[in-house]
Amino acid sequence: MPAVTQMLYDMGLEDHLHGITFECPPRALEEKKPVVRCILEGKEYSSKQIDRFFTESKKQGKKLYYVDEALLAEIAPDIIFTQDMCDVCQIDTECTAAAVANLDKQPQLISISPNGLADVFDNAVTIAKALGKEEAAYRYLAGLNQRIDAIVDRLRAAKVRPKRVSLLEWVDPIYNCGHWIPHQIGYAGGVDMLSNPSGNSVVTPWEKIRQYDPEIIVVAPCGFNTKRAVKEMYPLLDKNGWPSLKAVKEKNVFIADFDLFTQSSASTLVDGIELLAGIFHEEAVSIPERLKPKYLRFYEY
Repeated sequence: MPAVTQMLYDMGLEDHLHGITFECPPRALEEKKPVVRCILEGKEYSSKQIDRFFTESKKQGKKLYYVDEALLAEIAPDIIFTQDMCDVCQIDTECTAAAVANLDKQPQLISISPNGLADVFDNAVTIAKALGKEEAAYRYLAGLNQRIDAIVDRLRAAKVRPKRVSLLEWVDPIYNCGHWIPHQIGYAGGVDMLSNPSGNSVVTPWEKIRQYDPEIIVVAPCGFNTKRAVKEMYPLLDKNGWPSLKAVKEKNVFIADFDLFTQSSASTLVDGIELLAGIFHEEAVSIPERLKPKYLRFYEY
């Protein structure tokens, strides 16, 4: 899991990490060995093609992820962190269990499957505790909570009005945002009335978005950085009524890297809160310099 890998590095526990997935953060890919692979790895399909591929594969019972079992046996892990939240973007516990069934030493499987933002923070404790390093999680989380508190205090002091937002996790078909992302939006001084807090993102009819008429649209397709996401904007631009949306007329359409939202590591989600706060309320919050490469305003691109 990329999120677990990120949190292990954030907490200074990367020496315990020996196997990762092909989608893990760049530093990990330089230092560790990918055990989990995907049949779509290295290919570039459109949003629509990816959605169709995953849908058909699921109907046929095909698995899109696989484990390098020889490498796994060589590592002989004591613990494997897996997930049961989304079988579209990451390998699940069922697949993992099948891959480890023949190992001489059976590892402990720990599922990290958060629903809301508080769960993500709790996951950091679960990870560190499993390694006997629980205090590392508390130090890590204390710093992140201070950053959230600073954003909330700034917005409160500025007496901002919550912005009407729509954050999209996918564009063809359109998916709303779910799980922890609505909580990020709330901390950043916004509200997404089409979202599904602590639940799965779902396909959302275009007409609902037209009727909602968001003040700000953030497009952050799962797995895509800004450069890749820009190429996926055309299905939205062709939608009936797109030019008449308030966010479009006021040029408040933004594209952001996925890892600030759909990668559930605590630090990257706090980065996402800081970015959103600066987008929603630029009069009150400045976007940190390190996050400026992680987003763009579409109509200034």
